[in-house]
Amino acid sequence: MTVDSSAASEPRRSAAGKAGTTGSKTGTKRTTRTTSRSTTRAATGSGTRTSTDPELVQLLTPEGKRVKNAEYDAYVAGITPEELRGLYRDMVLTRRFDAEATALQRQGELGLWASLLGQEAAQIGSGRATREDDYVFPTYREHGVAWCRGVDPTNLLGMFRGVNHGGWDPNSNNFHLYTIVIGSQTLHATGYAMGVAKDGADSAVIAYFGDGASSQGDVAESFTFAAVYNAPVVFFCQNNQWAISEPTEKQTRVPLYQRAQGFGFPGVRVDGNDVLACLAVTRWALERARSGEGPTLVEAFTYRMGAHTTSDDPTRYRGDEERLAWEAKDPILRLRRYLEASNHADDGFFTELEAESEALGKRVREAVRAMPDPDKFAIFENVYADGHALVDEERAQFAAYQASFADVEGV
Repeated sequence: MTVDSSAASEPRRSAAGKAGTTGSKTGTKRTTRTTSRSTTRAATGSGTRTSTDPELVQLLTPEGKRVKNAEYDAYVAGITPEELRGLYRDMVLTRRFDAEATALQRQGELGLWASLLGQEAAQIGSGRATREDDYVFPTYREHGVAWCRGVDPTNLLGMFRGVNHGGWDPNSNNFHLYTIVIGSQTLHATGYAMGVAKDGADSAVIAYFGDGASSQGDVAESFTFAAVYNAPVVFFCQNNQWAISEPTEKQTRVPLYQRAQGFGFPGVRVDGNDVLACLAVTRWALERARSGEGPTLVEAFTYRMGAHTTSDDPTRYRGDEERLAWEAKDPILRLRRYLEASNHADDGFFTELEAESEALGKRVREAVRAMPDPDKFAIFENVYADGHALVDEERAQFAAYQASFADVEGV
C-alpha cells in the first residue's frame, strides 16, 4: 500500500507515544517505525484522500486484502483460521441481535434502542483482545463487547424494556452495567484502574465512549488522573463521526487520538471497520497497561450506519452519499472477502452461520416477549450495601401507596 512521502515521515501514534514506551513486560524500548499505512477519507464520505487526513492502522483493506504492518502484525501473528471464523461469527451474530432489537423497538416491545450497526469490528476486535480478568466499562451501545464478555444478549434488552436496572451482575463477567450519562464511565474506569494498580494486579481496564463523549469534562478529568497516576486503563473511543446530529468537525480541530498527547500518554487511530486491526491495536494497548506503562487512547475511526437511537432520524442531518460510501467499507463484508480469498471458510460455514443467526433472532424475540413485569419493590434493593433507615421508610410509604389501589378496587 502506497503512502504520501510527506506522511511517511510522521509517526502513527501521537508524540507522547514515541518516548518511554515499552513493547513488553521485559522493558524493551519500543521504537517508532515507518510502515505501510492507509489514510482516512474526509468526513464527507466522498472517499477522497487529502494530504491533511490523519493516518490510521489498517491490516485489512475494504476489499479484504491483508496489509502488512511491522508494528502491529506481531499482535495477530498467531491467529488461526478458526479464530478468524470466530471473529466473523461474532460480528454476524451481534448484527443479527442488534437488528432484532431495533425491530422489537419499532413494534413497541422496547422503549428505546441504540444500534451498533457499522461498528461491529471496533467492538468485537477490541472485546476479544481483553482477558477474563480485565474489567470493561461500557456506555450503552457496546452490545458486541457484551457478547465477547459472555453477557447473554437478552439481558441487555431488559433495561430497554423497563423490566430491570441492567440485567446482569457486573462482577460475574467483569463487564459494568450500561452507562447512560455521557462520558461518566471513564471516571469510574480510571478510579477502578487506579485501584488495580494499588492492588498490584496483573490486569487492565478498558473504557468505551464515543466521539461526542470525548468533549465531556468527565473524559478530560479521566485523562488527567489516568496520566498522573499511570493507571492501567485503555480509553477506547468509537469515533462514528456523529454525536447524534453533530459531526466531529464541530467538536474538535484535531483528530481525537491526538488529544492524548496533551495529557502525556500515547494515542493511536485504528481503522474501526477492520476487526483484525482493532484486535491488534487493543492487544498492544492492554499489554502496555498490564506492564505498568499507563494509559492509551485508541480512536477507532468508524461510522454509524444507522440512527443514533431509534428516536433519531439521521436523514435530517446527513446524506445518502456519505452512508453509501461507508456501506462499501462494511466490516463484516471485509472479513468475509478475506476468509473467502484465503480459503479459510467455505459455503457450508456461511450457511450454518446464517441458520444460527436466525435461531438467535427467534430466541431473542421470544425471550423479550416472555419477560415478566418487574417487582415494584426492586427499586429499593441494592441502594446501600448494608441498608439504610431512609430507604426503609421510603419502601414503607411506597407499600402503603400501592395498597391504596387495592382498597379502591375493593370498593
